[in-house]
Amino acid sequence: MKQKCMTDTMKKKILIINGPNLNMLGRREPELYGALTLSGIEDMCRAKAEGLGIEVECRQSNHEGEIVEMIHAAMDAHDAILINAAAYTHTSVAIHDALKMTGLPIAEVHITEPKEREAFRHISYIEPLAKVHVSGKGACGYAQALEELVGIL
Repeated sequence: MKQKCMTDTMKKKILIINGPNLNMLGRREPELYGALTLSGIEDMCRAKAEGLGIEVECRQSNHEGEIVEMIHAAMDAHDAILINAAAYTHTSVAIHDALKMTGLPIAEVHITEPKEREAFRHISYIEPLAKVHVSGKGACGYAQALEELVGIL
C-alpha cells in the first residue's frame, strides 16, 4: 500500500496582498472601484477558495516595506501570491524584486483597467513576473485570478 506524503493531503495556500488605499474601498471613488469594501472582497475570496479546495490568507498594507516583508514571509508559508499592489504597481522596484525572489506563481489583479487610465498607470513592475493578469473586472477579478492560479498549481 502506497503511503500518502503529508504534502499530498495539505491544501494549497495563496497569499492575497492588497496595497495602499485599498482599505478605503467602498468609500474611494465608487464610480471607479465599486461599492464593495475590502472586507467584502476578502469574504468573497475566502468563499471562492473554499469552493476551489484551497486556503487564502488576506493581508493589506499602505506601507511598501511591510508589503515586501509579507512577500518574503510567503516564500516559506504559501504556494502562490495574488497581489493588487495598487499604486505600488507603477513605482515599486522593491516589490518587484521581492516577488521575483520568491519563485512562486504570481497573479496580478486590478479592479480597474490601469492601461485605460492616466499614462503613469500604464507601466507595471509586477506584470513581467505574473503568470496571471486580471484587470478591469471589478472585485470579480480576484475570483478569476484565484481560479487561474489554482489551474497553475
